[in-house]
Amino acid sequence: MNNIKKLNIKLFADGADLAGIKEIAANPLVKGFTTNPTLMRKAGVVDYKTFALDAMRLTGDRPISFEVFADDFNEMEKQALEIARWGGNIYVKIPVTNTKGESSHALIERLSRAGVKLNVTALLTLDQVRSVTEFLAAETPAVISVFAGRIADTGRDPIPLMAEAVRIMKARPKAELIWASPRELLNVFQADSVGCHIITATNDILKKLSLVGKNLDEYSLDTVKMFYNDAMAAGYSIVT
Repeated sequence: MNNIKKLNIKLFADGADLAGIKEIAANPLVKGFTTNPTLMRKAGVVDYKTFALDAMRLTGDRPISFEVFADDFNEMEKQALEIARWGGNIYVKIPVTNTKGESSHALIERLSRAGVKLNVTALLTLDQVRSVTEFLAAETPAVISVFAGRIADTGRDPIPLMAEAVRIMKARPKAELIWASPRELLNVFQADSVGCHIITATNDILKKLSLVGKNLDEYSLDTVKMFYNDAMAAGYSIVT
């Protein structure tokens, strides 16, 4: 756990703030990027295509994912084909279902067979992993995003589930598993230990990479100094 460079897992940055993307793109440890409409809205993005093209200029030829936002599968397909045209390094994010809970399997199969690289997103169960894996074309690269962080938020341990997902996906050697929505840097090492191919994390988590292997006695002292300095800066007084 002392050397991030010894990890087999690929680090992807998750975000939609162009300044943050530019900053993290300078880190050679970051091998790809993902976005989603929620992050884009939070970042104040108003023009989808303009944002996507700007992000691609910042990230170079590394893989980057952009998500469809239609709820009708025919419209999803049109959006997916248009997004795929923007660059050969793009993975089009397709949700595992629409908002009515209807399966995206038929669309996933059509797009994957047409050679569109997909990032199938918002999976939380092994049944979803099994079915999506089945519908992916064996010859087309793809990623499956399992939201391990959200699984953990429900009080369930995501590690056994993610390990089994890795096993299931061996049926599609060109498909990679993403550990999505991590909550802490430790998740990077947990994902690596089960053979997960990719972990996608926000900038605030990726910025903690510099802490890997830090001496805990030094970290303890740094923490004490932080509390002291903040108390002094605030001018607190107990005895008057």
